[in-house]
Amino acid sequence: MSKTSMSQRDVVVTGIGLVSCAGEGIAAHLEAFAAGSPKATDTERFAPYPVHPAPALVLDGQIPKKSDQRQMEAWQRLGVYAAGLALDSAGVKQDAAFKAAMHLVVACGGGERDTAVDGAILTGLRDAADPGAYLNEHLQNDLRPTLFLAQLSNLLAGNIAIVHGVTGASRTFMGEEASGVDALRNAQSRIASGQIDTMLVGGSYSAERPDVLVVHELGRYLRKGNFRPVFERQGEGEAGFILGSTAAFLVLEAAETAAARKATIFARLLPVESDRPRRETGSVELSLSALWKKAGAKPDLLISGATGVEGITAEESTALGELAPGVPVTALGDITGHSLEVTAPLGAALAAALISEGRAREVAITTVGHRRGEGVVRLSAMS
Repeated sequence: MSKTSMSQRDVVVTGIGLVSCAGEGIAAHLEAFAAGSPKATDTERFAPYPVHPAPALVLDGQIPKKSDQRQMEAWQRLGVYAAGLALDSAGVKQDAAFKAAMHLVVACGGGERDTAVDGAILTGLRDAADPGAYLNEHLQNDLRPTLFLAQLSNLLAGNIAIVHGVTGASRTFMGEEASGVDALRNAQSRIASGQIDTMLVGGSYSAERPDVLVVHELGRYLRKGNFRPVFERQGEGEAGFILGSTAAFLVLEAAETAAARKATIFARLLPVESDRPRRETGSVELSLSALWKKAGAKPDLLISGATGVEGITAEESTALGELAPGVPVTALGDITGHSLEVTAPLGAALAAALISEGRAREVAITTVGHRRGEGVVRLSAMS
């Protein structure tokens, strides 16, 4: 661990791992970014709600043991796979000592419900002579033993530690879109301050789940029907997000640590700004404006995590037009779908790849939660 210095250290991205409907890896996502539309949209399985599905993955490439694959749910497999891609990208996959010193920050939601068991229990409960006894019996006997643990997002961190040997301290953030912002903010500030030198940060989300679709439809957040660009989803019957199965991880290092091992640097991660005001008409514009000013953002490219939810999406569009007039804006929802906790890490990973390719000098990512929370994440080329 480095001694804390009086000045802030540069924090750089040296590894990127991406999985979404666009495919896996950096090249597939740069191609999707250029296309500006999702590669895959499933409108049948969960009709009338479309989803952007995960690609077919050869899991053995990043999760060698079949026993590990079987005990994970889809969101965990996506996350562990993307974390492996990031370690490969950083050139540290086989460096046990490096990974043992690496810290881990994960942003993701709860685990997956066994909807078949849930449905059977609810159906039987209606005709049970003693509902209480029936419920206790079937909760004890029908639910698999790991179900409760599967609701804990730190299970993903544990699986990354087991499969990839990332055994430094770990932290887990929950709280929808804002948790991804805070994961990056925590990682950047701790490395910049000299507390630690290396960190793996990211998250994963499985959209292909009836349980999460029900939850979001209860809040009237989902779009129905075919795909439509995010900023064109205003008005009754048009608004809402389309969920996407996604995982994104980044390897972050202090610049001097990366230089010492002659690592390839994709981009520099600048201090991350976040806010959580009470949601009222106009609050999104005010919040983004304040964050923008605090960050001193001067991007030549914008990536938006806009959800498509009515009201706040229009406010974000207006704010971005005023804060960065003429700067091109790409919505993540137009490439991979909306992935809640993964939004900020995904945007940061794409931004780093774009900067590395020379397509931008500074990229700003905005994250406006569908219920609460705003964030601005910036990456830049090394000066």
